[in-house]
Amino acid sequence: MNDSVKNNKFHITTFGCQMNLADSSTLVATLLTRGFQRVYKEKEADVIIFNTCSVREKAEERVLGRLWDIYKYKKDKPNLKIAVIGCMAQRLGEKLIEKVPHVDFVLGTDRLFELPDVVMGHNGFHPVMTAFGYENMDAILPVKENNFSAYVTISRGCDNFCSYCIVPYVRGEERAHSADRIVENVKRLVNDGVVEITLLGQNVNSYRWKDIDFPGLLQRIISETSIRRIRFMTSHPKDLSDRLVEVMSENDRFMPHIHLPLQSGANRILEKMGRNYTIEHYNKIVDYIRSRINYVAVTTDLIVGFPSETEAEYEATLRAVRNIQFDAAFMFRYSVRPGTLAEKYADDVPEDVKIKRLNNLIALQQKISFERNQREVGQTRFSLIEGTSRRSDAFQRARTEGNKIVLFKTGDFMPGQVVPIRIASADAYTLHGEIVEGK
Repeated sequence: MNDSVKNNKFHITTFGCQMNLADSSTLVATLLTRGFQRVYKEKEADVIIFNTCSVREKAEERVLGRLWDIYKYKKDKPNLKIAVIGCMAQRLGEKLIEKVPHVDFVLGTDRLFELPDVVMGHNGFHPVMTAFGYENMDAILPVKENNFSAYVTISRGCDNFCSYCIVPYVRGEERAHSADRIVENVKRLVNDGVVEITLLGQNVNSYRWKDIDFPGLLQRIISETSIRRIRFMTSHPKDLSDRLVEVMSENDRFMPHIHLPLQSGANRILEKMGRNYTIEHYNKIVDYIRSRINYVAVTTDLIVGFPSETEAEYEATLRAVRNIQFDAAFMFRYSVRPGTLAEKYADDVPEDVKIKRLNNLIALQQKISFERNQREVGQTRFSLIEGTSRRSDAFQRARTEGNKIVLFKTGDFMPGQVVPIRIASADAYTLHGEIVEGK
């Protein structure tokens, strides 16, 4: 393929986190500027792209299954190219082609934006590229998720090396985007009509560029741009500072939602995970957040069945969940990730025990989420309209300040509007309300 970009139709599927979604958006923009055409059906594509996740074994299994699913298109269209990019590509490299021989290109996290050159067959670019140190940070521009919201990457990589986590190995060491460039990008997004941004990093709290830390970056965005709504993720408990909470409490343009992964309620397990905080420290952070911000939603990540986790330590996690009262949680049973420190630990919690623990934890959190959402009833939340309900066109969907989905009867409202919605009822996952006229 040459610069005329013959066979230029591409389809992209993204697996995993918001960082992957942001990377995919940037790659799509890059492909379009290079003359490629996006299609939304795999069978119509000349290039099928999977942007992948390696955080859990199940995520990789999903990708492998999908790669074999699309083999039928390759048989029907021999010139079809299949590209696997991102974290799974970084972890497996050449081994991925050994597993799935019909894959043509494997580009890791530092090389995925070079995909147009690889597909076009330019000299110096190869089908498998996973070396770190080639990424141009300032070339990674934010791309709108839709007409009114956008992800803005402020850092890439991670230096924490939690014992169970593959991310530092597949995304490399932490690198910060310049604060000047981030502010410029937010201004550009505002000019393009964006109402809400989400600042992204594996650990936003450890952001540092020259003498500017994360609270300093937030203050610059507030003072130098007119963006209406600001979110960020993900936070690490060992780095979340009182100053960050103070900055959030002083300006209502910060959405009152903090995602703060706990992982376990047992200190021995936290230490073995390499998390570098205790449950007591975590509790103090949450208490301070709630003391300074009147209305705030706190969500988390939890892992059960970590190597050597006893029943008592699992109970400590349940106790922490009861005490802290999270608004929502992402909950998982432990699975070994090759290449991590925890791979050396005996995976000694039986699978049936892991499943039982996970199911009990999910049931507990579902009950708490329901109770937390009942507190929303009667409140008015200024919510960003995202579109229609996924289940019925009779309802529109909006997102509250606390990052909760609220459904209301469809009216003359457009996506991107911020509207006052009085919450009338709620279940564990969704709020239901009505527009407040005249506000």
